[in-house]
Amino acid sequence: MNLVLQAKIEQMPQVMFYPVLEDNQAIIRLIEGFGYEDQSAILTRLKAEKFVGKKSQVFVINEPGLSVILLGTGQSKKLDSEDWRVLAGNIIAYLQKYSAKNIGLIASQWLKNNSNIELLGQSLAEGLNLASYEFVKYKKPDKNKININIENIFVEINSDKKNKFQKGWDTGLLMTEATNLARDLVNEPAGVMTPTFLADTARQIAKANPNISVKILDKEACQKLGMNAFLGVDQGSDQPLQFIHLIYKPAHKSKDIIALVGKGITFDSGGLNIKTGDSMSQMKVDMAGSATVLGIFASIGKLKPKSEVHGIVAACENMPSGTALKPGDVISNMQGKTIEIGNTDAEGRVTLADSLAYAQKKGAKTIIDLATLTGACVIALGPEYTALFANDQGLAKDLLKTAGSTGEKIWQLPLPDEYKELNKSNIADINNIPNTRYGGAITAGLFLQEFINQDIKWSHWDIAGPAYAEKPFNSYTPQGGVGFGVRTLLTWLLANK
Repeated sequence: MNLVLQAKIEQMPQVMFYPVLEDNQAIIRLIEGFGYEDQSAILTRLKAEKFVGKKSQVFVINEPGLSVILLGTGQSKKLDSEDWRVLAGNIIAYLQKYSAKNIGLIASQWLKNNSNIELLGQSLAEGLNLASYEFVKYKKPDKNKININIENIFVEINSDKKNKFQKGWDTGLLMTEATNLARDLVNEPAGVMTPTFLADTARQIAKANPNISVKILDKEACQKLGMNAFLGVDQGSDQPLQFIHLIYKPAHKSKDIIALVGKGITFDSGGLNIKTGDSMSQMKVDMAGSATVLGIFASIGKLKPKSEVHGIVAACENMPSGTALKPGDVISNMQGKTIEIGNTDAEGRVTLADSLAYAQKKGAKTIIDLATLTGACVIALGPEYTALFANDQGLAKDLLKTAGSTGEKIWQLPLPDEYKELNKSNIADINNIPNTRYGGAITAGLFLQEFINQDIKWSHWDIAGPAYAEKPFNSYTPQGGVGFGVRTLLTWLLANK
């Protein structure tokens, strides 16, 4: 998709989009300015359809050689970046009816009411490209479907704003490249998406980026480090485990090392506490945290944040077999803390116990982990929200503020000290499940906190809900893998000094 910025669109596209604020008179003046011969008929239809520019309203004018589509934006005097993304996503939806290769966008309403031209360009790129995403690797082509193949998008914009718009557009493309890679990884079937596949993807990312290195630890290396928690979860599977460690280094020495830790259970059967069929059907998604981390690293080398960033993934399967971890077993993580296995289906937090310990061993002072950790989180917040936990409120506020600008829905939940006793074990330092059915997302967060040193800033994201969309969340988030957290964390890293 080639971006063409012009003060006045010179080459007439096949489809022209006009986002318009809710103002009937302004819309009439707009249509009168088009110069159509039969304006009265168009205005009559405008009145009959009661189109006044309300949010989500659409008015289509089909004329020979050019279709004009008016997109209602509502009464907002200042549209935010999420409005722009949704509107851009709607453009892709409307193009399903056209085989247009060249489209135009008159963004005067956006440009008039928003001073952040760079953010406008970024949001437009994100909405268009995220909405265009499809995972059709294993499907036969649909002969009846109109393929969207936009060659050029012409945007009417003054010359003094072109550079900022282009810069934002380029950033948006890198954000969507990263997000769509994460989506691809989540959408792959578990027979393909093995720990080895994840490790190979990490190698490819490092090979393509000179400022990124990668180290893959095998079983023997993990044994030497004392990663008995990770090894315990893996021991029921025939697939070889892979402990992935990516490192991005900026051009100048960083004051801080930030670690992004992703849960990497490529398939979760539940282990000997085996899941039911319905519960198991989408357990290929249990590696979504790792997909987010790898997606971030796919673009981080080009976006170039100032901090050194480590990406850590303990990748394995959780399978039942004669060698599998048993309920009641006691294992230890690389810090020497013992864990009683109350339930083999609470395996993600067990692998994270070693991943978090490893991140601290490598010098990370700020750690963010992402995991499809609990069904309790989905019950509490629904399918579109991530639960955020943090031991540092300053870090939490920064992350929540950033998420507000990217449109990714995050809600903070507490880590109350009085709940810690719910994870107590009679025979080990801690149990991997609480002694109650209530507050499961919170007790899981408290379990992870036990492996965080006091001098570390840490945030845990339970992405069990929005990791996978059973149905589209909005115009630019289709059914399937979402790539949740990629854009928020990349934006936060770029803002981090």
